[in-house]
Amino acid sequence: MRFLLLSGLGPANLNSPYLEGSLFTAEPSAHAREMVRRSGFASLALERFSFDRSGRSYALLRPRADTTPHLTTVTLLSILENSGHAFERVALEDVWEGRAKAPAGDVDFVLLSTTYIWNGPILASAVRWVRENLPGTGIVAGGQFTNLKFMMALRDHPEIAAVVRGDGERALPMALDALAGRGELGAVPNLVWRDGDNIRINPTEYVDLEEFPSPTVLGSTPIVPYESMRGCPFDCKFCSFPAASPKWRYKSAEKIRDDWTAYAERNGADVISAMDSTFTIPPTRLRRLLEILPDADIPRWEGFSRANTLNSAQVVEGLRAAHCYQLHIGFESMNDETLKRMSKRVSVKQNRRAVELLSGSGLSYYGLFIVGYPGENPEMFQDTQDYLLHEYSGHFALSKFSITDETMPLWQDKEELQIEADDPTNPASPWSHIGMNSEQAAALQKETLDKVRLTNDKAVLSLWQHDYEHWLMPRHDHATNIAVEKCLERMAMAPIDHQDLDEGAAVIRDNIHRLKDHGVELAPAGHALSVGPL
Repeated sequence: MRFLLLSGLGPANLNSPYLEGSLFTAEPSAHAREMVRRSGFASLALERFSFDRSGRSYALLRPRADTTPHLTTVTLLSILENSGHAFERVALEDVWEGRAKAPAGDVDFVLLSTTYIWNGPILASAVRWVRENLPGTGIVAGGQFTNLKFMMALRDHPEIAAVVRGDGERALPMALDALAGRGELGAVPNLVWRDGDNIRINPTEYVDLEEFPSPTVLGSTPIVPYESMRGCPFDCKFCSFPAASPKWRYKSAEKIRDDWTAYAERNGADVISAMDSTFTIPPTRLRRLLEILPDADIPRWEGFSRANTLNSAQVVEGLRAAHCYQLHIGFESMNDETLKRMSKRVSVKQNRRAVELLSGSGLSYYGLFIVGYPGENPEMFQDTQDYLLHEYSGHFALSKFSITDETMPLWQDKEELQIEADDPTNPASPWSHIGMNSEQAAALQKETLDKVRLTNDKAVLSLWQHDYEHWLMPRHDHATNIAVEKCLERMAMAPIDHQDLDEGAAVIRDNIHRLKDHGVELAPAGHALSVGPL
């Protein structure tokens, strides 16, 4: 039998309206062009900024050469390759963009990953593509969304013959063998399947992550995505992830070290991207990692951390010594009442302490904040805005709260907090609660981003950097890179921030001079710049 793997990221609009009209966009507004002309740098283009290193001129904004492969796809490819099943693959991103093409020849079943599908309409769109391009072909689904909504998926889509819930390392190959007549569907763990007019739910079985081999990555891969645990010991109310994988399990520090060493040797990996919701737990494993990773021949790595884990200079320095180069931290709020409503299980004091430790450590970090969580009113959010304005340093992102699906635990507070949403399955749907509504949250988000950009010299909005190599000046320290990004941010956003053309032109000139102080200058037109690695 021949299968088609349909996996990848969910539909998304990567172009933020917040940057529209700025110099970060491909086509700046007429207002922006006139402001640049008045600045005295009529041919200004961000890609012409450069710095010298060892006698060569390097573009400051070097296009990102490598992106992190999709973790779920890497895992599924490994399962299918190791089990010997014949398959083709189509990226879900191509389905959403309308450019996906079905493979030639017969396909017996489509294997649909729903890890980055978050509501019924998106699932229906993927199923519709199968129906239109491979009519009559059955679907075996699996992943985050159908872990939670398997009965709905089977009820609404007759094309879905079965759903693999939870771990697929053993279940998926067994299911495919059974569909090929080499076994019984009733014997496959974790499978929900159609038996005529009946739906059968097989018993759940968990893979031993410590004993089971980690995914095999094919070929040379500069960045390897990594999963060190499944499930989550926390119960944040804005996250339905633990409900989809209720048993928390994790790999040992020794297995992680051995896996990362192997990826470096076999695949030439330069970076490991740990995709776990919180890589720096449990504490016993973290302590062991900090003991054994510094002397290991492993790539540099990044991961997600909770703020309360970063509780001492020794921990932060230990992470640096263990080859960690970047952390992503969900601070969410700087109001203790809001954090309690989220069931975040951290405090404002712990959030503040983590930033204080990281800001002087040289580690790269991204702080993630939310505006408009149910129960939060503008006065409560003011604590977060004030913190970002006056204390925070480093990269940050501020997201407007959205209701991604009806399975989020926050719905337990529906009556108390008067949570309403026009469509609980649509993240863009208008919502309201006792504290504010989505329109007010959007206004607070923009107000905060504007104020922080304009007044906090040490806080840089994480929004435009994704397309470029990180750091922009990799041989310089954290403080220099933050200062350079801040200059670019203020210069590029001047057409948005200043309606007066001459005032904006002065901002552009000032930041070009500031960049020169950091060794960054505008290269002459036609001057060749290197965009390769330093």
